[in-house]
Amino acid sequence: MLAAVRRALGQSSKAACRRLSTVVPVTADSVLNDPVVNQVLRDGVESSSLSLSHGATTGISLPTTDVRPVYLEMSSLIRPEENVDPSEELVELDPDVFSQPIRRDILHLCVVHYLDCQRQGTASTKTRGEVRGSGRKIRPQKGSGRARLGDAQSPMLRGGGVAFGPKPRDFATKLNRKVIQLGMRVALSARVKEQSLGVVRSLEWPGHKTKELQQRIEELGWWKTLFVTGQEQIPGGLARASNNLPMVDTVTAADLDVYHALKWPRLVLDLAAVEWFERALGRPQIAPREYKL
Repeated sequence: MLAAVRRALGQSSKAACRRLSTVVPVTADSVLNDPVVNQVLRDGVESSSLSLSHGATTGISLPTTDVRPVYLEMSSLIRPEENVDPSEELVELDPDVFSQPIRRDILHLCVVHYLDCQRQGTASTKTRGEVRGSGRKIRPQKGSGRARLGDAQSPMLRGGGVAFGPKPRDFATKLNRKVIQLGMRVALSARVKEQSLGVVRSLEWPGHKTKELQQRIEELGWWKTLFVTGQEQIPGGLARASNNLPMVDTVTAADLDVYHALKWPRLVLDLAAVEWFERALGRPQIAPREYKL
């Protein structure tokens, strides 16, 4: 009967199935007063079979419509003005993108897929038919008392061809697009849980000298950081100033992959990148149907 109650409660909240579920203590009175449970009881189930004592609590998981967004403190690549603390400003992140359960299997699939696609596959060896030389038989088939041999291009002889050697091939593997998108959501969520994800308003850098940017990165402790921008091109000042920094790199949100999102110890996104990821990886907002009366 308790399973029937759980099924009934799950069917009564189909609109909240996409939301995060929390465990809510439910009393026997609240269960019996539920209209859906009463309908189940009226269909022929005796209330005595519930075997719930008055005031007892159960651990029934009720999906709620409350989705808790992720909040992060804002940072600033440019030195802020005096009496201005950028950490007092919070940025709200979409939980569907930045609060996914960690799936190690999905991350492994995405990383292997990326590494397979990076292989050139240009290794090539010559077979006995491609090695230069005469096709004359080295010695007679019989009469010498030694092993029989063919031409000098035999794989058994020095300078001959290679048996079963590598040839140019494509090592790329296939992975569904939705799995790759899930891997990116899991990678971003892992960065949030590890507190290694930063958000800035903009990645525009006023100068072009590497020394000034290096000093600012040392102040922030942002070594080994990958800067991600949501714009079509990387800001010119940041690109010129970070070219000679060995432990800093820049990339656009469209070019970021799961491998580099996991390889770099820290990610710093601008607001345009956050918006790009939420638009590309978030759940689609389905508009209500318009009925023509």
